Amino acid sequence: MKFFEKQLESKTVYEGIIVNIRRDIVELSNGKKSEREIVEHPGGVGIVAITDEQKVLLVRQFRYPMQEETLEIPAGKLEYGEDPYLCAVRELSEETGYIAGRYIDFGPMYPSPGGNGEILYLYLALDLQKGEMHPDEGELLSLEQYDFDEVIAMIMRNELKDAKTIVGIMKAKEWLGTI
Repeated sequence: MKFFEKQLESKTVYEGIIVNIRRDIVELSNGKKSEREIVEHPGGVGIVAITDEQKVLLVRQFRYPMQEETLEIPAGKLEYGEDPYLCAVRELSEETGYIAGRYIDFGPMYPSPGGNGEILYLYLALDLQKGEMHPDEGELLSLEQYDFDEVIAMIMRNELKDAKTIVGIMKAKEWLGTI
């Protein structure tokens, strides 16, 4: 059996600065009706940046929804209609000051597909050249560097909890193991 859901009704219940929320009524593949709440988000990028010395660049910042500091790969929100690659180039420069000579496209991921329409595009950034950080206004972060093996150990110890960071690092581990 092939599963699908057909939208029957849709109503926007909240319009925000970054996200909108809508409530839909759908028809399921078995003919029954159900309700769905959807967070509409423009999407984003995450960049696994690795220096020539095999150091992984991570940014530390306070994440208000979690009420704690997190350590994550550099990342950022797409502007509506923006090319993910160009967003990755911009965000890497803003958050780390580095410019990459080479990007490897790791493709999209769905961070929370049960109710969030956000798509994150992951990249590996190599051949890095150091520059000056210039984060967005209202964005407080620090740049840290870790050995690749230590980042894997931090993931396994649940010290890194951010989904895009975990997925990006694991994809980088596999990709780097093939070269």
